[in-house]
Amino acid sequence: MKRLAFLLFTGLLTFQAFSQEKSQEQPKLVVGIVVDQMRYDYLTRFWDRFGEDGFKKLINEGYNFKNNHFNYVPTYTGPGHASVYTGTSPMNHGIIGNGWYDKFIHESVYCAGDDSVESVGTQDDAGKMSPHRMKTTSFADENRLHTQMRGKTIGVALKDRGSILPAGHTANAAYWFHGADEGKWITSSFYMDELPQWVKDFNDSDKVEAYLKTWNTLYDIETYKESGSDVNEFEGGYRGKETASFPYDLTELGDTDRKFEILKASAYGNDITTDFALAAIDAEELGQDEDTDVLTLSYSSTDYIGHNFGVNSKEVQDAYLRLDQNIADLLTHLDEKVGEGNYTIFLTADHGGVDVPAYLESVNIPAGYFESDEFTEELKEFTSEEFDEDELIESVYNSQIFFNYEVMEEAEISSSELQSKLAHYILQLDQIDKVFTRDQLSGGSFVTGAGAAIQNGFNQKRSGDVVYVLDPATIVYSRTGSTHGSGLMYDTHAPLIFYGNGVKKGSTTQRTEIVDIAPTVSSILGISFPNGTTGTPLFMMLDAEETEISE
Repeated sequence: MKRLAFLLFTGLLTFQAFSQEKSQEQPKLVVGIVVDQMRYDYLTRFWDRFGEDGFKKLINEGYNFKNNHFNYVPTYTGPGHASVYTGTSPMNHGIIGNGWYDKFIHESVYCAGDDSVESVGTQDDAGKMSPHRMKTTSFADENRLHTQMRGKTIGVALKDRGSILPAGHTANAAYWFHGADEGKWITSSFYMDELPQWVKDFNDSDKVEAYLKTWNTLYDIETYKESGSDVNEFEGGYRGKETASFPYDLTELGDTDRKFEILKASAYGNDITTDFALAAIDAEELGQDEDTDVLTLSYSSTDYIGHNFGVNSKEVQDAYLRLDQNIADLLTHLDEKVGEGNYTIFLTADHGGVDVPAYLESVNIPAGYFESDEFTEELKEFTSEEFDEDELIESVYNSQIFFNYEVMEEAEISSSELQSKLAHYILQLDQIDKVFTRDQLSGGSFVTGAGAAIQNGFNQKRSGDVVYVLDPATIVYSRTGSTHGSGLMYDTHAPLIFYGNGVKKGSTTQRTEIVDIAPTVSSILGISFPNGTTGTPLFMMLDAEETEISE
């Protein structure tokens, strides 16, 4: 009898251990956080200013990948969000830019634009969006398939593409913010015919309107030693204010007929996003049953602020100190609603950002501005003289040159000859660092460096015929504010932190890539990898022994 009791007892312990292990492998909710235009060094630069319950909690209790990179060009918002969630690069998922020139219909297209659907929640065309141009599945799609569509997927972001692409093709909903004169969260008929009542209630509340107030620094501006001076010549600012300096009266500075638009480009845009995400968790009952749900959450305001003020601005610093509080609020809410240890979070970015080239020039670092319109005219003049034929260049878009194949065919000009001569000519021009042709990218295989990054971003059907690379810190942009898009470290080095269920404490400086995120989440969930996956699971975290991280 005693032996039987002992066997029953040990069997129960084994079952409990197995159940706990199984529970840890199956979080009730996965929250993917993408911070738009977040450089990795923001974590280290602002570390001493962060509280204990936001970024520091994720790192101290989670796993920090310190050498995480985008493995493709161009580093833009659309490709970034798609690559995070599909586990592959534009080569396969097809989102080769925020927009691109479609050589089959001979016009530019937007990565999430879809005229076949209708706006829901507004009469404006801002809702005519869907993920139809993304060619592969996301891990959220695979989770829906795995759970026979019982596991929910909800996408939330100020930007439509930051909500739509991560949520994938099978999402229950993707919501984005329509500012203008409405200040409402909207969606499209791709997902539903009418907004759910909880979204209507949120839109009818005064939550958004309440943020039309003065944006001042969270702490004494004199303590913001980690960023540049508040008044300088490298920042854009808001129309209606002479200097780009705190404080900003958003009610006074906002356009009267588009008063809510300014909120996107302020730190309060992230507050609005957090408020709506918390409402979604509650109303959609995310993480409340045995089937794993997915919340894709993108913070877009950091990108708007970086573009306006530059990566070294006090505005960027204040935005991240406030975002730290948003992360803390999210973690607290998840602990209360889903339960501590019942959810998994990852936090990353869709790209980084370059220091304002004008600022770099002022401290004797090589940098500059590229005149793309003049460059396009030079190309047309060269091809016209070299081949005695006009209109050979159909479009120049995202550092890619698209040929006019109808004109080439009539003039009996081979694509290879045009590629070769044009590439040789472009390489002689100032501010051009490298040039790659379609023949090189389609017929060869680059293993490292710029060639590999461009090849990973090159979609044979959608991309152009010649791709050029500008010198480091040389951009097509205004002389104020920061931008992104290159394959250089300031654009590719992005944070990646995992936290929660299935995640051991630790860190690594081994190189990892953005495309590794989706197969890692899929491994934690025990589901199929997205169908275009080229990344690999982050084994150093999944297989590691748990280690303590000192604060």
